[in-house]
Amino acid sequence: MIVLGVDPGTASTGYGVVQRRGARLHALAAGVIETAPGVALERRLAEIHARVGALLDDHAAEAMAIEALYFGANARTAFAVGQARGVVLLAAGERELPTRSYTPQQVKGAVCGSGRADKEQVARMVARLLCLIEPPAPDHAADALAVAICDVNRAPLAQAVARA
Repeated sequence: MIVLGVDPGTASTGYGVVQRRGARLHALAAGVIETAPGVALERRLAEIHARVGALLDDHAAEAMAIEALYFGANARTAFAVGQARGVVLLAAGERELPTRSYTPQQVKGAVCGSGRADKEQVARMVARLLCLIEPPAPDHAADALAVAICDVNRAPLAQAVARA
């Protein structure tokens, strides 16, 4: 199973592609889609949409996992993230890929065993689970890999429940 994990954002959208082969997890790709702040929002969103679509196609992803929208103290940031999240979901929808959302606490719990883990702990555990030499960087890429790991580990149960 190959899953594209996404940590959405207008300026930086993290992505991580994880494959499960038997009981082992492998990182196929990770990085950040960055858009320039001086460019019109619609162009930035179009770029995110196109790049995510290309990632889905290039890696023959079978599913996508995306971090759920988190409403913190800044509603303006939440709206921007929501717009980026929308174009990412559109890319998956155009390909009829199953897509699942996970809260930051669910992702941290799945990767670290605690929903209160900090970013450094998440990055270290992602490296350990994927047998990487060093923790992935930047943070958005590590978070996206964590989202993909969360989904890959939960997918068998979710599929069994859907069939029942």
